[in-house]
Amino acid sequence: MDKQYPLLDSIDKPADLRQLDITQLPQAANEVREFLIENISQCGGHFGSGLGTVELTVALHYVFDTPHDRIVWDVGHQAYPHKILTERKNRLQSIKKKGGLAPFPKRCESEYDTFGVGHSSTSIGAALGMSLGSQVMGQQREVVAVIGDGAMTAGMAYEALNHGGELDTNMLVVLNENEMSISPNVGALTKMLIKIVSGRTYNRMREKSKRIMRRGSWLWKFMSRWEEHTKGMFVPNTLFEELGFHHLGPIDGHDVELLAKTLETAKEIQGPKLLHIITKKGKGYKPAEEDPIKYHAVGQFDPEVGIIPSNKPSKPSYTSIFSNWICDMARIDKQVVAITPAMREGSGLVEFSKLFPRRYFDVGIAEQHAVTVAAGMACEGVKPVVAIYSSFLQRAYDQLIHDVAIQNLDVLFAIDRGGVVGPDGATHAGNLDISFLRCVPNMLVMAPSDENECRQMLYTGHQYNGPASVRYPRGTGPGAAVHQQMQALTIGQANRVRKGGNEVAILSFGALLDVAQVVAEKLDASLVDMRFIKPLDEAMIVKMAEKHGCLVTVEDNVIMGGAGSAVNEVVQRLQLDVQVLNLGLPDVFQDHGSREELLEEAGLDAVNMRHQITRFLKHEVNNVVNFKPKA
Repeated sequence: MDKQYPLLDSIDKPADLRQLDITQLPQAANEVREFLIENISQCGGHFGSGLGTVELTVALHYVFDTPHDRIVWDVGHQAYPHKILTERKNRLQSIKKKGGLAPFPKRCESEYDTFGVGHSSTSIGAALGMSLGSQVMGQQREVVAVIGDGAMTAGMAYEALNHGGELDTNMLVVLNENEMSISPNVGALTKMLIKIVSGRTYNRMREKSKRIMRRGSWLWKFMSRWEEHTKGMFVPNTLFEELGFHHLGPIDGHDVELLAKTLETAKEIQGPKLLHIITKKGKGYKPAEEDPIKYHAVGQFDPEVGIIPSNKPSKPSYTSIFSNWICDMARIDKQVVAITPAMREGSGLVEFSKLFPRRYFDVGIAEQHAVTVAAGMACEGVKPVVAIYSSFLQRAYDQLIHDVAIQNLDVLFAIDRGGVVGPDGATHAGNLDISFLRCVPNMLVMAPSDENECRQMLYTGHQYNGPASVRYPRGTGPGAAVHQQMQALTIGQANRVRKGGNEVAILSFGALLDVAQVVAEKLDASLVDMRFIKPLDEAMIVKMAEKHGCLVTVEDNVIMGGAGSAVNEVVQRLQLDVQVLNLGLPDVFQDHGSREELLEEAGLDAVNMRHQITRFLKHEVNNVVNFKPKA
């Protein structure tokens, strides 16, 4: 390390931090921020959010007796300073790498990571559960939930507030307002937060009065009635007060001494309370302050220069294929609208939002609402496209079934990050969507093997009468030429890519076709791009079973309940005389690592795939599916 950190070097754990005088906290915060900039610029990772919560993190660990007291981070993008202060600063450069630190709080990584996260708006509910659980176990501890105003757009947060406000718990919610999640925050609630003014005078008067008055006395009762009539002079009657939370702030979230003192005051207040702080995403690093979206997550960069755009030409990503398609489709069909749960950049809707602002709807971090509002639009003849990550769609499964599929509505789901995602770990892996989609009646499920197929499948889904989905992976494809002309595919029709010998036929579903092709050539196997998970091309399965002794299914979804399972069902139902080997993701939550590392770990790289097939043909594998009928 080039820089010196005289104070931070003496802090290995929060107990060390608590030995400092409060006047030393600004220096501690400055060193944490500089340490974060130096390290993440060398290794990459989530960046802007952590810069914005440095002072808050220092103040929380200074005031509360962690890990006995619990701090629950929402999402966890902002938790890198927390990792620095909790015995992990020397491993920070391993973050997001296989075998290294997780990018989000993770319970098995540290006792200071009280709740595993990665998706938003869970912190208040989890913290409330911890507070209630401690009461049940007879333990005295403080519990703090830290949530951003972006996460406050989700229904889960308000469900927890509604529950927590009526309970006798001392849980503290810290609302960190920085007007940003990954994209700029939207909605009426965000505007309300900006308008709330500081109530420090009122809070000081209220707490001092409680100390000198005996509860239940005539003076207490008189002052309580007076409070109801006059507190509007100091604090507007906010939603949080109505829900039963004592509201403090807003205060400057970058004044670490003020934060520490306010948190000490909050500890003295009985009952549920909410502290509203104002911070700036990217604080302390000017390029990140000026462009928080660009610096939300970064690769390696020179902190003296900032991120320099690469001039190196690259293949288009699947996300950009979707982006181009929906803009082209909107020009042709004025009924097309795009809906995203706060993922404009990630889902490739930036250009669409500029070209068709009246047909672009960012609903905030509210996946359930995104699907139901799409269903409502479809009832009026609109053609909604819900652009959503695979792992985020899990939150809206009930709405997908009840609001869309049962009513057989024309909603197209453009499902990004299907399959192995990589460095963000299990919380962002899209390894379950084939399994949970294919069992839903009326649902069309497609998985493209290349960029052009992705474009044509999106068009097929748009033309389809009913709910449809296209699931595609993160990153780039094999580099297929993309045809501008759009043509609907024949529903449920597979495409034979290679005719091989009679021993093996590989049935590939989605993005692993290029790997399967390498294996097929090595083994002289037939190869089929199945394209449709639902409906399956049963005629193709029967044809391959009649001409080959073994069918091998390949998918980047969990084997259990996946596309291979669908083939197994056909083989069993029709009593086809063929053996079946299912290759896919294992029945575990894989840790973070690169996409290539995780595919190799699952045996889905070319070398391991070929090895598994060869062993199966030699009857050396006994944990595979075999539906060959008994004589």
